[in-house]
Amino acid sequence: MTDGSIKSRTGVHIEDRIIDEPSPGERARKRMFSHVGFMIGGFVLLVIIALAFLAPLISPHDPLDQQLARKLIPPIWHDHLKVTWAHPLGTDQFGRDYLSRLIHGSQISLLIGFSAMLISGVIGTALGVAAGYFGGRVDMVVNFLITTRLSMPVILVALAVVSLVGNSLTIVIWVLGLLIWDRFAVVMRSTTQQVRNLDYVVAAQAIGCSVPRIIFTEIMPNIVNNLIVVATIEMAHAIILEAALSFLGLGVQPPAPSWGLMIAEGKNHMLFDPWLIGIPGTALFILILAINLLGDGIRDVTAPENRN
Repeated sequence: MTDGSIKSRTGVHIEDRIIDEPSPGERARKRMFSHVGFMIGGFVLLVIIALAFLAPLISPHDPLDQQLARKLIPPIWHDHLKVTWAHPLGTDQFGRDYLSRLIHGSQISLLIGFSAMLISGVIGTALGVAAGYFGGRVDMVVNFLITTRLSMPVILVALAVVSLVGNSLTIVIWVLGLLIWDRFAVVMRSTTQQVRNLDYVVAAQAIGCSVPRIIFTEIMPNIVNNLIVVATIEMAHAIILEAALSFLGLGVQPPAPSWGLMIAEGKNHMLFDPWLIGIPGTALFILILAINLLGDGIRDVTAPENRN
């Protein structure tokens, strides 16, 4: 053949067919851009992260600046004489610009959500993988720890600890991180049990690979999809718990612009100025929805059956 390619019995050029076949990276990009949930969640989350990083530059006012002469200015969509484009989302009962507080509040929500998720993920994943891989007494001890943790309501324990120890931002992060690791442990234990007896793990054990190498190179890559989903759920869970603690007065303390604290401060005006609760509540809903959409999208895009 003059073109140098090899023909199969069907007459198809095998070399050309291999060249035309997309690479795994190209297939992954195609799945990413065709997944609606991944694209929407990723875009919204990137916008919120950008707002959080650029908050000092794009905030029209100081979020802590109080001026009682301009208190309770309605947002621009209200038909009111006090409405002004200088405060497009209005002001609160202390005259603080609501848009500036909303933008700066995204920093607190993202910081608490990511930090608490990271702490709980390290603890829960380590316990779950150890229980699932070793089994026996290790599994019994981890199951006891999980059962003990599940017997304690998260919000009540968090309220008790924060009220006793203090309610700084660092303490809230550590309290939440040490209380929401159970879902990581349960899911990682179950998925590790499913893959520990598969052929590639048994082969790695047969050739004498060390336990850490088997866990990090054979087991973890095949359970990372479940880990991503749990991580997004727990990040959203941590953000909601922080908002609940702030709403009850035991989370981030005023005058910090926490979204949960903004809802708590606006509850006394909810009948006549419902936007004081509606705006931060909507922002909280959008952030949590974006995190979950992105997590589901990453799980679908990186599923083991789609990697080849």
